[in-house]
Amino acid sequence: MTDQAARFRATLIGLTAVLMWATLGVFGAGSGAVPPFLLNALCFGLSGLLAFLWLAFRGKLSALRQPLKVWAFGTVGLFGFHFFYFTAIRNAPPVDANLINYTWPLLIVVFSALLPGEKLKLHHVLGTVLGLGGAALLVSKGEGLSLDPAFALGYGAAVASSLFWSTYSVLSRRLGEVPTEAVAGFCLMTALLSAICHLVLEDTVWPSGTVEWASVVALGLLPVGLAFFTWDIGVKRGDIQVLGAAAYSAPLLSTLLLIAFGFGTFTWIVGAACILITIGAVIAAKDMIFKRAAG
Repeated sequence: MTDQAARFRATLIGLTAVLMWATLGVFGAGSGAVPPFLLNALCFGLSGLLAFLWLAFRGKLSALRQPLKVWAFGTVGLFGFHFFYFTAIRNAPPVDANLINYTWPLLIVVFSALLPGEKLKLHHVLGTVLGLGGAALLVSKGEGLSLDPAFALGYGAAVASSLFWSTYSVLSRRLGEVPTEAVAGFCLMTALLSAICHLVLEDTVWPSGTVEWASVVALGLLPVGLAFFTWDIGVKRGDIQVLGAAAYSAPLLSTLLLIAFGFGTFTWIVGAACILITIGAVIAAKDMIFKRAAG
């Protein structure tokens, strides 16, 4: 397989993470009133345990023998993002917190210019900014940010969550020698830290009924499980600018799924966001699309 073909394949694998993250809204709604840190602990615990058992079955537990700095990097990346995101939505209007948090794909594209062998071009930035515009329109329902100084803690936490995930994604490229299987350990550590936060900060509300438990399992298998493994492959070996721009399709697809399952209605705002995000993704990925077509 040529380098270009391998890069294209890794990008496609990374894009499956975006598709899985699009199911967060539906499965999250189905999980009931489970508090966020407990839900995080359950989902990451399931995904980490299943990955650990899979590694044991295949005789690849050696992948978890990583230096302390790698364990710290992976755990801080996964847990730090979720910790600050949950802090943000608890201490600021959720719409504002989500809008600020959704700057992470744009930051990935910008930060990627610091990576060896990567070249940031105008169409990468333009495509990602269009995607950000579409996501902002979708999340805010066209009303924009309120930015009340009373919610400064929440806004700061939203900025931190965006910085944590964008930095984690970009710096993962510099740890290309660390096998993707090591993400299993990061998931288990994130589950442990989330459980501690739950015991300290939240009242316990367990899922009730088949639908809620099934939703929690689905979250742990896909958007809070397999997605982090495929994203790792994408950001380490794929086109990271394309992945960053395409990440803005997650909130759009999530909204469309919620509409399909009866949790919302299709509006002109959803349609406009769809156009902006799609055009932005195509512009950002034009090199990959046309090179592939020419080949």
